Amino acid sequence: MPTPEALLRSMFDAAVAAAQPDLCVPPYLPAMPARGRLVVIGAGKASAAMARAAERHYGQPLQGLVVTRYGHAVACEGIEIVEAAHPVPDAPGQKAAGRMLSLVEGLTEEDTVLCLISGGGSALLPYPLDGITLAEKQAVNRALLKCGATIDELNCLRRHLSAIKGGRLAAACHPARVVNLLISDVPGDDPMNIASGPTVGDPTTRADALEIVDRYRLDLPDAVRSALASDQCESVKPDDARLVRVETHLVATPQQSLLAAESVARDAGYATHIFGDSIEGEAREVAIVMAGITRQILQHDQPFRRPCVLLSGGETTVTLRGDGCGGRNVEFLLSLAVALGGAAGVHALAGDTDGVDGATEVAGAVIGPETLAKARRAGLSPRASLENNDGHGFFEALGDQVITGPTLTNVNDFRAILIA
Repeated sequence: MPTPEALLRSMFDAAVAAAQPDLCVPPYLPAMPARGRLVVIGAGKASAAMARAAERHYGQPLQGLVVTRYGHAVACEGIEIVEAAHPVPDAPGQKAAGRMLSLVEGLTEEDTVLCLISGGGSALLPYPLDGITLAEKQAVNRALLKCGATIDELNCLRRHLSAIKGGRLAAACHPARVVNLLISDVPGDDPMNIASGPTVGDPTTRADALEIVDRYRLDLPDAVRSALASDQCESVKPDDARLVRVETHLVATPQQSLLAAESVARDAGYATHIFGDSIEGEAREVAIVMAGITRQILQHDQPFRRPCVLLSGGETTVTLRGDGCGGRNVEFLLSLAVALGGAAGVHALAGDTDGVDGATEVAGAVIGPETLAKARRAGLSPRASLENNDGHGFFEALGDQVITGPTLTNVNDFRAILIA
């Protein structure tokens, strides 16, 4: 029987493996065009690995350009791989976005565009509307990341400030056929929210974007506010004639990865319960709810009997109040540990399946019954660390981080609570 820590890590590894591009991309690849060209474009933390999977499938170098996060590139024979910054965009990403728009100009009905999109593509493909600078777009991104907005809200605003997202890239490909292969990192798996939907129609409006700005009282540059007040920022709608030849396939989702983890836990003899693949909310508050359910199981064997594993995914948020670097998975775990108070028999792991929790090169962490005692021996206050949004510093000091390096995929957060 594996230790609880080893079993949790095996579940996490299985979740990541289920979303690897070499496994999930090939079944959805279209046939080579009979007469036209096949052009590959894409963006996201998994896009380079997706491009490599496509070249392996076709058995030849392909023409195209994809943008991935620094450190997430893999070698392709023909497709150009560009690295750029995430989560705050940078100049190489902007330059690559402009080149991508140029690459799909002048295509014909006989051509096919293979678009490989995964989480992180929104920041990696920045191309602000005319009148907005990259620096102003960066300021918007920083404000959004700090305010606690949901991913739906983040992407709505991003779509309306971009010259490439919100369906604009698909419109630029017209009249070619566009085949979208998406690895979902968003709650609900809505294609318009995966990398802010560059190649799908967007039903939201600039009025929706303005409402988000007002709700969070965002202090935006004047040029950004002016753009949102103008019709120029309106995105391409789903019924636009230029999107008639666009088809979209979800090749990997959070639910598929949770099912893979469930199989590992059941093989180890644990009853397993999936609470949802699209859980949102403040990470620390979600943890308090999960701690309450865990205590009910410990004390009353309700709603489930022990031993069991509780699985969940989605994308929680962290509203930065302290000077820590955040990280929603470590914030969840730190809040869970505090709420459980060292309860016997409970271990948990939370991590981002791309290997990057927040802006750090750390996937997440693990906790157990001894976490609070270890912290006290190390001179750490769990509550103070939580209030400072310093989950990463806390778990680094304890030696309980989960570090994977770039996983070359991204199906968002993974959370597992093991109750022995």
